[in-house]
Amino acid sequence: MKKTSFDPSRRSFLSHSTKASLSIGLGAGMVGTSFFAGCESPKESDKAKLSTGFSQSDLAYDYSALEPHIDAMTMDIHYNKHAAAYANNAQEAAGEEDVDTEKPLEDVLANISNYSTKMRNNAGGHYNHELFWKIMSPNGGGNPTGSLAEAIDGDFGNFQSFVEAFENAGMTRFGSGWAWLVLDNGSLKVGSTPNQDNPLMDISDFKGQPLMGIDVWEHAYYLNYQNERGRYISSWWNVVDWAKINERYETLKG
Repeated sequence: MKKTSFDPSRRSFLSHSTKASLSIGLGAGMVGTSFFAGCESPKESDKAKLSTGFSQSDLAYDYSALEPHIDAMTMDIHYNKHAAAYANNAQEAAGEEDVDTEKPLEDVLANISNYSTKMRNNAGGHYNHELFWKIMSPNGGGNPTGSLAEAIDGDFGNFQSFVEAFENAGMTRFGSGWAWLVLDNGSLKVGSTPNQDNPLMDISDFKGQPLMGIDVWEHAYYLNYQNERGRYISSWWNVVDWAKINERYETLKG
């Protein structure tokens, strides 16, 4: 097996990150519609800032910053190999299918049934990872606060019940996929999608506006946790950035 070299230092991080050419925010969308059309009011303008582009964004932290919960080698490989490939392939598919990459990626996802399997897999993978990186932080963990905490208590009973539902969604997703917390018609829901599908896609059985998602593909955890997906999910709560997720919830709830 060829050994993957990595350096979790800041220098290595900056070197790897130079390929990112577009600063983009968290992805958001209205399933089946153009979520960002006519963003004139302050609230709609805030929503537009959450749109996702077709280029890979910089990480906001070093590869080693989330240790011991996510190790540096996994972060390096995950970001520079897996996620980078999705971004590159999504751009390639956009060129092949005459997609305007100046428009939000969410517009494509909302109508993904009109596009190729290549676009579905890679645009989905790119969106999912862009959200994943941004809802984690070295200063994460703890419990949500503010209106998100109130909504979780209202829709799940309490935070622990939400945690159990979310972990179950991740554990019971057969094979590869993602577990999600979404906002759907004013309510919070938990579910999962296979492969690189997500709740924005018109073909998805589970729909909503993603607030947070966890990657349960084996490449996200196998180096550190081997086949213990449950241990990975339980540890992941220590890096969840609730402030970022609450900010996203506040913007999307309208």
